[in-house]
Amino acid sequence: MELLSALSLGELALSFSRVPLFPVFDLSYFIVSILYLKYEPGAVELSRRHPLASWLCAMLHCFGSYILADLLLGEPLIDYFSNNSSVLLASAVWYLIFFCPLDLFYKCVCFLPVKLIFVAMKEVVRVRKIAVGIHHAHHHYHHGWFVMIATGWVKGSGVALMSKFEQLLRGVWKPETNEILHMSFPTKASLYGAILFTLQQTRWLPVSKASLTFIFTVFMVSCKVFLTATHSHGSPFDVLEGYICPVLFGAAWGDDHYHDNHGGSHGGGGPGSPHSALPAKSKEELSEGSRKKKTKKAD
Repeated sequence: MELLSALSLGELALSFSRVPLFPVFDLSYFIVSILYLKYEPGAVELSRRHPLASWLCAMLHCFGSYILADLLLGEPLIDYFSNNSSVLLASAVWYLIFFCPLDLFYKCVCFLPVKLIFVAMKEVVRVRKIAVGIHHAHHHYHHGWFVMIATGWVKGSGVALMSKFEQLLRGVWKPETNEILHMSFPTKASLYGAILFTLQQTRWLPVSKASLTFIFTVFMVSCKVFLTATHSHGSPFDVLEGYICPVLFGAAWGDDHYHDNHGGSHGGGGPGSPHSALPAKSKEELSEGSRKKKTKKAD
């Protein structure tokens, strides 16, 4: 009984909340974030031709959430880059993933059992960032619920929400891959988590912050590891949303769901999707038909 009481949820959650993120968890966050950058089409070629642009994209993947949160709260956007240790660590990860001889580092971290560990640790960082972001916003706006939710949301999924800007740095423009219109699982989960942490911060949710952080972390880790291990692009929220959203908003839901190709926070669907391929084909047929008509008339 004494052992069980010592391992109670409250004690376990409190101990978990005291675990420092730097350097181990932050390292995992940087590795997974820059892995997703390397998965993007043309990212490797960009790193060879324009290494500075590639490094800037990597920094956005690692610190984009801090930049967006500072933008919302009216603080210096470059403030987090004063953290020399984190920037140097992220830069080292970027260099090893893109330029390590024989791609040894990339092959090691892409090995699925190893990658699943890094993915799980990244979700620990994500949840902690949501909680810290809401606490920070509450310090500035005590009764600003929407400000707290927005800040927590961008803290958890800022990279995905900044995907348009990051794509521009790579010389890519894909307006159809808008994260707001087609939310991936991490973006949705960050939004729902931001709402829960805001309710807890304003004392509407009768649970301690440490317990909520622990429970939500277990949920995020379980879902993300499962989705990554099964290479699934789905979301645990799809079934629930499929029932609730048509009732609340009176519209079909799930017809055009978009999910990140790598389970991450941003960008991959694009022109190759069935929805975009069909209109492109019909336009080509129409233009060819008009050309034939013009040729006949000329004859």
